[in-house]
Amino acid sequence: MSGDKHPRVQLVAGEMPIYRLHNLSEDLGVNLYIKRDDLAGAPFGGNKARQLEYYLGAAQAERADAIFITGAVQSNFVRTAAAAARSLGMKPIVQLEDRVPGMGVAYHASGNVLLLRILGAEIVRFPEGENEEEADAALRLRARQLRGEGARPYVIPLSAGNPPLGALGYMRAAEEIAAQAPDFDFVIVPSGSGLTHAGLLAGLREAGSQARVIGSCVRRTASSQAERLGVVLEGLARLAGGASFSPDLPVHLWDGALAPGYGKVGDAVVDAMKMLARREGILLDPVYSAKALAAIPALISAGTIPKTSRVLFVHTGGLAATFGYRDVLEAAF
Repeated sequence: MSGDKHPRVQLVAGEMPIYRLHNLSEDLGVNLYIKRDDLAGAPFGGNKARQLEYYLGAAQAERADAIFITGAVQSNFVRTAAAAARSLGMKPIVQLEDRVPGMGVAYHASGNVLLLRILGAEIVRFPEGENEEEADAALRLRARQLRGEGARPYVIPLSAGNPPLGALGYMRAAEEIAAQAPDFDFVIVPSGSGLTHAGLLAGLREAGSQARVIGSCVRRTASSQAERLGVVLEGLARLAGGASFSPDLPVHLWDGALAPGYGKVGDAVVDAMKMLARREGILLDPVYSAKALAAIPALISAGTIPKTSRVLFVHTGGLAATFGYRDVLEAAF
């Protein structure tokens, strides 16, 4: 694979399964499959483990003894990074950003926040939620202070202008998907940081698949997210060095489940959670995976996904965050 020149630690044990969702395939009139990346890594699994294999590989190559990472209060990336860091003997220092206003006690104390406390992560707060550059700058300032004290911290950045090491994890996942089932017409995935989306798109093209990868926007409108994906793909092409994909790959996005905003639960989220739970017995998180699944019936209804198409839904996990949404979900269900 193009990213193999970059250091990597193994956090995902083996291939994650793909199988057909028989009940929903019958309901929706397509051949719907699921990629169970919610089972990747631990605890609670999720797509972030694949991304962290490369970030923590770089940290290990630099002999880091601590990692810094920033994200939303209920960030699965932050929680997975803390757990993985502990497994590698590194101290996790996490910065939680106030991205979702108006949330209650459960959001700020349960779910991923509780798991961070159990993992013994050092938690710091960042008062903004839409300023990725300043959030990264705050991490780097604290890291410089620790280096002055003799520590060896490694910063996992958030903003789009940084080398997208995490996307290499999803180039590897795309290679895995192409070997398991190479003939999908559509691949549906949540699109937030853009690393999973860009990595899948680039990796599938490298593997010879022409499946249309559609990202369901979880944080930005489709137009804003398209700009971000362009930056990530350019950075990924540089990282992958010698890759056969073009950074100008067409990007397909859908933002029909974005409202009422990042980390907020709208009707589309509730409907998607009910649909997969009650027809297939599989649970979704309200921030990422539910917004991705919501795209499938909407795009079938719009004719974007024709009947009888072979569709792969990439379940990116994040179930721990569900407990932080207890009050909201109790009212919805």
